[in-house]
Amino acid sequence: MKSILFTQYGPPDLLTLGEMAKPTPNDDQVLIKVHTASVNPADWHIMRGEPFLARLEFGLSKPKISQLGSDVAGLVEAVGKNVTQFKVGDAVFGCAPMSQAGTLAEYVCVRENLLALKPANVSYEAAAAAPLAALTALQGLRDKGQIRAGQRVLVNGASGGVGTYAVQIAKSYGAEVTGVCSTRNLDLVRSIGADHVIDYTQTDFTNNGQKYDLIFDAIGNRSISDLKRALTPNGILSVAGFTSLGLLFQGMLRGAMMQTMRPNQADMGFLKTLLENGKVMSVIDRRYPLSETAEAIRYLETSRARGKVVILVA
Repeated sequence: MKSILFTQYGPPDLLTLGEMAKPTPNDDQVLIKVHTASVNPADWHIMRGEPFLARLEFGLSKPKISQLGSDVAGLVEAVGKNVTQFKVGDAVFGCAPMSQAGTLAEYVCVRENLLALKPANVSYEAAAAAPLAALTALQGLRDKGQIRAGQRVLVNGASGGVGTYAVQIAKSYGAEVTGVCSTRNLDLVRSIGADHVIDYTQTDFTNNGQKYDLIFDAIGNRSISDLKRALTPNGILSVAGFTSLGLLFQGMLRGAMMQTMRPNQADMGFLKTLLENGKVMSVIDRRYPLSETAEAIRYLETSRARGKVVILVA
């Protein structure tokens, strides 16, 4: 089968479209013929081995894994002997752990408990775009943020991959949502349900006098002290990631450690329902064929993607 491969840390130019053996599912896995995958910031962080702390998990001098990709949507081609929820021919979508990456390929094996049936009314592209980003938003808002109906919630980075899902998921919980983005993305963020939008090029949301019960930071580009200035006395800060080691260490010291997404079947089922009912939709910026994955990741690294970037495999 064809797969995107990498053998050393570095820029997208080092990625190659190579041949490798078609995988065989173990007892608890499903073999998926990949229709569509998507790329996430996690892919280019692993690809470059940055920040350096990531190499503690993925290999110090060279990567332990040779493939990238976590999100997937496709058709079940084979199942392990212990698999009971899926059968050959089922359309599924899900999220493989980054340590077992490999969805940027024609076939991939994923554990049964990390998958859900693809809703019939949702395209493969929309399904493949969702898992990692949407589960990051869901777990950050619900588990870390303890979101409740009626709260005033602010999403920083509302037009990005995680942010577009965070706005919609917060609305599904009955929150009053404010989205922060650039001028060119104001209409997009309104269109996905934000009650209010703030253009960060014109207004500093941490210094305009407004207070929020929950701030979900999908970017991690502001200091913790800045963010806490915009919280109510009992407000909660949930950060999905940090843009620098300095902000990461500050977050650790100030008790705002980065939210770690853990894919699981219950949350995949919840996401399936949100997509099926139209409460959440995937915003897709660009589509690339598998052979142009390097260009897709290069674009993602510009931090200008509106929503998600998907990879067309089938």
